[in-house]
Amino acid sequence: MTPAPLSPTSMRKLADVPITLRWRDLDAFNHVNNSTYMTYLEEARLHWLSRLVDNWDRGAETPILAASNLNFRRQMNWPGSIVVQLFCERAGNSSLTIAHRIVDATEEGIVYLDGNVVMVWIDPATGRPVALPGFIRAACA
Repeated sequence: MTPAPLSPTSMRKLADVPITLRWRDLDAFNHVNNSTYMTYLEEARLHWLSRLVDNWDRGAETPILAASNLNFRRQMNWPGSIVVQLFCERAGNSSLTIAHRIVDATEEGIVYLDGNVVMVWIDPATGRPVALPGFIRAACA
């Protein structure tokens, strides 16, 4: 059974990222392919990180995706525009849980997807977890 839709009112909003659906996002059934939803989430996370600090991806630590939870609520069709909403669900020692929703750009009450991802910051040389960077903690405070 799919859980109830995410209600992010108690979480800090990190970003609203508008995305226009592309013809190439469609599959043989003429709706946005389920794997493309992950691409939209990735694009939104990268947009958010890039707004926080320059060269966030060239430091001594880097984020990796450790887990994802997606609840598909409604299919998306082309043409259309969406907004990917990111929220800080939990900031741990080395991980960040980002809640997300994909909503219709013209009617926020239409939710296409919700769920969360867990990102873990690691030392790329060792693959071991490291403390969350200060700029991430500050963004989630």
